[in-house]
Amino acid sequence: MTLCDMAVDVLTTADGREKTAKSRDYAAQWFAARDAGAPIEIGQATPPLRPSRPVAPELLDPRDVPKRKPGSPQGRIALLHAVAHIELNAVDLHWDIIPRFAHIRMPMGFYDDWVKAADEESKHFNLMCDCLEEMGSFYGALPAHAGMWRAAEDTVDDFMGRLAVVPMVLEARGLDVTPGMIEIFRKADATSAVAALETIYGEEVGHVAYGSKWFHFLCGRHEEDPKDAFHTLVRRYFKGALKPPFNEEKRAEAGLPPDFYWPLTETL
Repeated sequence: MTLCDMAVDVLTTADGREKTAKSRDYAAQWFAARDAGAPIEIGQATPPLRPSRPVAPELLDPRDVPKRKPGSPQGRIALLHAVAHIELNAVDLHWDIIPRFAHIRMPMGFYDDWVKAADEESKHFNLMCDCLEEMGSFYGALPAHAGMWRAAEDTVDDFMGRLAVVPMVLEARGLDVTPGMIEIFRKADATSAVAALETIYGEEVGHVAYGSKWFHFLCGRHEEDPKDAFHTLVRRYFKGALKPPFNEEKRAEAGLPPDFYWPLTETL
């Protein structure tokens, strides 16, 4: 199988646990082959417009997803369920970028980064599922946000747009909100959830950094100013303004300086 074949197999697998098992297995195969000096061919394959999804959770318009107070046990379950849903979408987003833009020549390091990110997102989904099960629930027990894949559909033909919106906006938002979530579970003495969210928080910095690195790489290839290109693409594909407060320290660690995102807090 080529790397693109592997990606499409993950994307067309519906069950979350099965999807992430394939994802982690293919990532291990990719890096084992790289270490052996016999890299797997990138290849070409046609990804689905939308990835396969399990029957549950029911996907609702974001306005219709019930609001729950995170101070209650059910509210904390709902919060973990929302994170699990985000992580499952992230698995697909990270695999989708490989076959979606395989016609664009990229260094092998690009594929290394995206396979590693997909592997880590798979781990994150399973950590969230484990926490939900420890709390007497499971992924699929609650309705979820139907708009998670919109960024992928909007940027289906725009490689730089995909990098700008997914890792550099959506994943960067995770850096802003995760510390507050960790504190909620720390106050509830939910040690497993705290440990899982701390793992996610640490590794998501790298995912944002991959987006920034390869966005800058493509800007260099096309002789575009990265900041101007980022502002143009985010305003084109992201609905609404970015919302502070921002985790400026972690964003800087990931290669996102304040002059990239603060101007986008204002709607034009």
